[in-house]
Amino acid sequence: MPAIRYLNGRRLHRALQAGIARVVARREYINRINVFPVPDGDTGTNMAFTLVSILHQTRDRVEQNISSMMGHVADAALDGSRGNSGAILAQFLQGLHEGCRKRRTLTAKRFCAAVERGAAAAREAISEPRDGTILSVIHDFSTELNTQLHNGTDDIVELLNRGLDKTRKSLARTTSQLAVLQQAGVVDAGAQGFVDLLEGVYEFVHKGSIREIPQPETETIEDDEGAAGQEMDLTHRFCTECVITGDNIDRLAMRQQLADIGSSLVIAGTQRKARVHVHVNNPDDAYRICEQYGTVSSQKADDMHAQQQAAHSQRSEVAIITDSGADIPDSELERLNIHIVPLRVNFGDRDYLDKVSLSSEEFYQKMREGKVTPRTSQPPVGDFRRQFQFLASHHENVVSINLSDRLSGTHRAAQTANDSKDSGLQVYDSRNVSAGQGLLVMYAAELAKAGYPAEEILKRLDDVADLTKTYAVVPDLSYAVRGGRVPLSKKRIADWLHLTPVIANNREGRVVSKGVLLGRTKLVPRFAHYLEKRATPAERWRVVVGHWDNLADAEALAEELRRRIKGIESLHILDAGVAVGAHAGLGALVVGLQPWRDITLYRAVN
Repeated sequence: MPAIRYLNGRRLHRALQAGIARVVARREYINRINVFPVPDGDTGTNMAFTLVSILHQTRDRVEQNISSMMGHVADAALDGSRGNSGAILAQFLQGLHEGCRKRRTLTAKRFCAAVERGAAAAREAISEPRDGTILSVIHDFSTELNTQLHNGTDDIVELLNRGLDKTRKSLARTTSQLAVLQQAGVVDAGAQGFVDLLEGVYEFVHKGSIREIPQPETETIEDDEGAAGQEMDLTHRFCTECVITGDNIDRLAMRQQLADIGSSLVIAGTQRKARVHVHVNNPDDAYRICEQYGTVSSQKADDMHAQQQAAHSQRSEVAIITDSGADIPDSELERLNIHIVPLRVNFGDRDYLDKVSLSSEEFYQKMREGKVTPRTSQPPVGDFRRQFQFLASHHENVVSINLSDRLSGTHRAAQTANDSKDSGLQVYDSRNVSAGQGLLVMYAAELAKAGYPAEEILKRLDDVADLTKTYAVVPDLSYAVRGGRVPLSKKRIADWLHLTPVIANNREGRVVSKGVLLGRTKLVPRFAHYLEKRATPAERWRVVVGHWDNLADAEALAEELRRRIKGIESLHILDAGVAVGAHAGLGALVVGLQPWRDITLYRAVN
């Protein structure tokens, strides 16, 4: 084919599209070989998510000018980067942009210099760089380009050809460079993703038409092909990320502080905008450090323990995921391998990830201080999309059971995340919240564990959803008044008549008043009696009792329910979340009631 002596913005964008298509097609394989730094099986998903964000944000911003085009690409990668390898890749692209700044086109010489700058920037972003990773492959790619340039090659296609050949050999060496890779018998997943990106680019410029972008089919992974490596005890549980914007971000000082509390630290970006990736046990510790250097946004924290379970446990056909509006005991989350997408909670100028960077105790304390009324908001669509893509790599089907569509935009965010309308992903409106939503999620997870297919799980959810109820008793309406849910006049009437409201979900998924308890004393036995009348004696029941800073009454209520309702099969007590707690307030109690349904192994009944 004719030689290519220069790159402009349009050529670069088309080539990147082809490379990204290659990585997306290979993401499941990359997930399967992910063992370093943590064998949580998400490197392919994170790299694909990072790269696809480039396509989404640059689709209508394609320019001839290479500097402008690379600026758009680098910004999009920084905004959309996910995971360790995604952050490294974003910083490589940032360095590439710096290497072509103020250039309209890139000659072969300038292209090699820009790649060299990108390789240096990627290494500088990492707190503890290791050989045998994506860094080694990027470095070898850059070195080979410069070697070929010095040998007289000025054809960018030939440079890519020789560079790609070198990276393939470099990729093969990663197996012997890191002990964990050698033990698992795989190459580094991030390095594999970088080579796949280059292969897609090269195949396009070598064989493709500049008017066509190849769309390779996703490679199929056999169901019994498990993830490489083994589960490991995690020093740090949460893969934590955020974006910091400011006028002069001191990345060195921030790196030193973050390195003291976590591991796998990567800081990508510039002095005005940076993305932090770090593994920690308490994500809020990382966010508080980052707040010292600028405005923090785009927080996310993935539970690597849950991801390890999904990647390495016996492969089930269906994965169950929900949002943090569901109140589920920690023991059941662990036993049933339920995945959670956290809602956002705002207290004034601080944003938190529900049940991740804001614990129950911290929530109670902020409510007691009463300085700012908490606000909740749905997770970003990207949070759902990333989790869906990860779970789809390890399961045939994914069922997402979400907070009632009548109460929040969370369900719609989950629906939007299924932008490909993948038949393997089902988004289910629980028409419930808190303890009732949690019961539905646990029921679905038990069905999945027993081998039920997705369509049967959805059918059984429909059978029990209208019978699953959430009831809450609200002793103090002050919080609901502050949040705008209840007019002050109604609070005054309730206080004057000594009435305690009971709220519950209805068939449409709204939370409505379901009556009152007379008096403000002996609420526990009064509430238990109220629930007893709604628990049909002929049924057996699953019960969840939640509370907001009121453990003593929750335990007393649980005992009352055990005494009054003879058919209780299971009963859990837990700290309830903010989805209802932000409005019900401290001292409130919530109870989820669900008729018990027998679950046998699916194969046994079919």
